[in-house]
Amino acid sequence: MNVLVCVKRVPATGGTILLTPDGQDIDTRFLGFTVSPHEECAVEEAVRIVERVGGSTTVLTLGPTAAEEQLRDALAIGIERAILLETDGSDWDPVATSRAIADAIRADEDANGPYDLILFGNEAADTGDYQVGIRVAAALDRPIVNGIKGLEIGEGSVTARREASSGGWELYELPLPAIVGVKEGINLPRYPSVPGRLRARKKEIERVEPEHRPAGPTKTGLRLPEERAAAAEVIGTGPDAAPAVVELLQRLGVLS
Repeated sequence: MNVLVCVKRVPATGGTILLTPDGQDIDTRFLGFTVSPHEECAVEEAVRIVERVGGSTTVLTLGPTAAEEQLRDALAIGIERAILLETDGSDWDPVATSRAIADAIRADEDANGPYDLILFGNEAADTGDYQVGIRVAAALDRPIVNGIKGLEIGEGSVTARREASSGGWELYELPLPAIVGVKEGINLPRYPSVPGRLRARKKEIERVEPEHRPAGPTKTGLRLPEERAAAAEVIGTGPDAAPAVVELLQRLGVLS
């Protein structure tokens, strides 16, 4: 089983987002970076699949030179190869991103053999556009299903399990080669160990310079949402607050 995982370098959740003075990009000077929880689970699932049935694993990302850090994190937990589609750090829309990834997959398969399974995160953690995996699947003419929380590898096929809105499960059987969008919760990702990080530092990261072919909407600028002020009113302290609490509950209709 030859498995490829595609990940994206995104700002770490919980950080304060600031824009550059021209409003065109996020100011990354004080931000940490990671991959989304969905993609962490995709990396873990690739490692588990090969541990169960044998095969090889590769991780791929499109991004600046600094995205090497996210690739080495994947190598540290057991991924064998890493490919960086190296850019200058400028913003790539989903159309350009998916074209570059599809081109890289075709070239890599011509050189090293086909991938049986390609895993994406369900959506990007920063843009939430849900497009790249689907566009890559269309470009490669392979079946895809998103939102997956369970995978079973069969003989020439993969069975994917997705939560239904009714509360049950939907099952999909896809012939291989196939593409799957993994959702957080399919597994519990392991953390890179110190020996794993040391091994990852010694591994070579393959680099490709992709052609930037944008075709989607043009970004004119970024804007942060307005912050909403929150206020708290102290209606009393100690035993003297009891009547005020009763009065408040009566106004809210909790007490009659």
